[in-house]
Amino acid sequence: MVTPPTSHGIHLNWFITYKFINSLFLGLSIGSVFVLYSPLSPTVFSAGGVGLALGTLLIATQYHRLFNARWFFLISLGVELIILSGIVGVLIHPIDTPLALFIYIGYQFSFAFGNYLVRCETLLIQAQVSLKHLDIAKQSGYLLGMALAWLFYELLAARWSVLEKSEQVTAIHWPLLAVEIGVILSLARAFSQQRPQS
Repeated sequence: MVTPPTSHGIHLNWFITYKFINSLFLGLSIGSVFVLYSPLSPTVFSAGGVGLALGTLLIATQYHRLFNARWFFLISLGVELIILSGIVGVLIHPIDTPLALFIYIGYQFSFAFGNYLVRCETLLIQAQVSLKHLDIAKQSGYLLGMALAWLFYELLAARWSVLEKSEQVTAIHWPLLAVEIGVILSLARAFSQQRPQS
């Protein structure tokens, strides 16, 4: 069954697909973060936490401008492009301090918009049944992603004898690249009726 666009021009079927693939990505990637961040010192995480809190506070002061479908799409797309750049960085650079810092800053920037994205999503998609499907899609994608990541790491070790953690993490970024492209494409389809206004 094809779900029509909401009153905000969001295609619900594509948006639910986007949230599923987005959560699939999160489940696949969650274990790799600990290896990617290993070169960083604890002071970086403390400073990053302060920056995240300040960024979230600043964004909250702009809610009156940002609570609409156009900004929701643009910010979501920006977050996904930052994540895509981190994936490409892992695939072309060794895991070291500069790469870890680049990825950490990118993720902190993305996390700063976390509260906004959750609140705006709820405002734009108000029907209870749609929110139910969204939450089911998120949890299903996350669980599937974690299961696939576990299987992937087990295959790397058992079949191809890839035991080094950094090599395993680099390897999983190839499927992550494919999934992230799917995330961006499904996001674009979900908002295909949105036209930026000058």
